[in-house]
Amino acid sequence: MIQKFLRNFFIGSALLLLLCMAAVILFDPFFQYHKPLPGLKAVLTDKEYQCVGSLKNFDYDSVIAGSSVSENYNNRWFDELFGCTSIKAIRSYGATADLCYLLDVAFREHELKYVFYNLDPSALSAEPVTTFESTGCPMYLYDDNYLNDIEYLLNKDVLFEKIPYLIAQSLTGDYDEGNSYNWAQWKSFNSDMILGLYIRKKTINEMKSADFYSVQLEGNLALLEKEITSHPETIFKISIPPYSMLWWDNIYRYGDTESYLYNLESAMERLLVHDNVELYFFLNDRKVVTNLENYMDLLHFSPEINEYICNAMAQGSHKVTWENYGQIMADLRGFAYEVTEELVKPYEERIKVDIYD
Repeated sequence: MIQKFLRNFFIGSALLLLLCMAAVILFDPFFQYHKPLPGLKAVLTDKEYQCVGSLKNFDYDSVIAGSSVSENYNNRWFDELFGCTSIKAIRSYGATADLCYLLDVAFREHELKYVFYNLDPSALSAEPVTTFESTGCPMYLYDDNYLNDIEYLLNKDVLFEKIPYLIAQSLTGDYDEGNSYNWAQWKSFNSDMILGLYIRKKTINEMKSADFYSVQLEGNLALLEKEITSHPETIFKISIPPYSMLWWDNIYRYGDTESYLYNLESAMERLLVHDNVELYFFLNDRKVVTNLENYMDLLHFSPEINEYICNAMAQGSHKVTWENYGQIMADLRGFAYEVTEELVKPYEERIKVDIYD
């Protein structure tokens, strides 16, 4: 009697486990095995869990690659303006090595018309190594080893949260597939937000040398150039985003102004060499960066600015060329110091100071 009970128990348990695994494989909310089932939407809200799988299995011919400032693009803007089918390759930190890793995944199975690459200034001075594992990403979803997918296939959160959410958003929600990974909903973009979140360094560090980050710069540019030269048939539309003017005040107080200006000019000179690169520059767009109503914090701007950048690239404005890059950098240098000397002063009474600095 006990033996029969145990046998039935183990058989029932095994069948239950198999059913759970089958449900995950069938609905596959992280898109590790296939694109969405007919009738279901590509509900992309968890980039660390879904980005790699969607890049492997979705149908597309262009990639929007970038940091968190790229999440608020709507894919359809690019599809309509550039005649493509786009997907996002997002890494919040915007580290060059991480984005190049994601591009490698995309290129492995797809021939790409465009890569719309957001190049954050901070990415040029970051270490040129991937950060997925060190920041706790689920690495079992990043490799091609199905044997370690058990953490995905028998995950109660996937079964009881992610699959129902996928179904609900597909059948009853108003989820817009173009707004994949978009976080702007319920967020406020205005001067109160950015000034409330900016904790200003009380003291001002000695200015670093221009080539202070030269090792990191070289490593990051080498990674990006490898992607560019390995895929000459792909047009890389690289944009340097419009961080707020308070970002310039912040890096000045940390002694980084000269090194960041050097990095940006070096990046321009390296990238403009390539025939399949178009470079667009928004960091000195005064209309945008001096209007603090556009921002949530020092870096993150509203979706309206994302659309502005997309339209500008389509129209060919803000484009950097061999003829104008020197003028752009001269203007940027003047603007960077104008911020610290004049433009920030009207806001100083509203800026919090780090009293522990």
